[in-house]
Amino acid sequence: MGIPYAEVIGDPIAHSKSPLIHKFWLEKLGLEGDYRACLVRPAELGSYFEVRARDENWRGCSITMPHKIEALRYAPKHRDPSFPVEAINTAVRHETGELEGVNTDVSGLLEPLLREDSRLGIARGAAVVVGAGGVLFSVMMALATLGYGPIWIAMRDRAKMAKVADDYKGVNGFPIPLANPLPPARLLVNATPLGMSGFPPFPLSLDSIEEGGIVFDLVYAPVETRLLREAEARGLRTRDGLTMLVGQAAAAFQLFFGQPAPRHFDGELRGRLVA
Repeated sequence: MGIPYAEVIGDPIAHSKSPLIHKFWLEKLGLEGDYRACLVRPAELGSYFEVRARDENWRGCSITMPHKIEALRYAPKHRDPSFPVEAINTAVRHETGELEGVNTDVSGLLEPLLREDSRLGIARGAAVVVGAGGVLFSVMMALATLGYGPIWIAMRDRAKMAKVADDYKGVNGFPIPLANPLPPARLLVNATPLGMSGFPPFPLSLDSIEEGGIVFDLVYAPVETRLLREAEARGLRTRDGLTMLVGQAAAAFQLFFGQPAPRHFDGELRGRLVA
């Protein structure tokens, strides 16, 4: 037996901070193991999982764009029929070689938002989610769990808008075209890569976000995006992408290495991530 390891896969992947996070926790716990970044192009996804499933040292992988939905073909997960989360961000290898898909994005989203109020399911007001990628389904589940409603979705893809509207009939979700102005809301979530290094900035106005509302930008490279700076200038509360990244990574770390992530080092970890 060699050294147990996990990795993060995506295309692109060089920007990922996941190896730093998991290696930091392995070091703090004194665990033998490794965590790597692996570039996997869409056409290579099936062969990647086929090879890794035979590797007894491979504990699994974190999954980032563009694979969160397609990976379900190779790492099936149990789907809650009452809420259609159609994406996974983690694949775990069992001792039998069977792969299981897991979604830790939901817990990564819940954690920073629950710092405002630890109660679940209370009426929190309307939320606007901008984006149509794999993380959208996790955002919808997290916001419904927290008690946000109605939930508005802004995206350009009208066919996907129709599917989301059908999937989430029981969650008060309703799609709107990507346009200005956005409807009034207590919370805005940017679930697009807009604002990430190499992408255009987030284009929409914050005029409709209520006083004292929250802007949650899932982008983490850079950590302080123009969207967050604009929100802070308006006196809005903000959450950056690192808070979600660390929260979802902690859930994945326990699945990969069998021990809880040492979260009491979060301050030191964040310092390394923003250095």
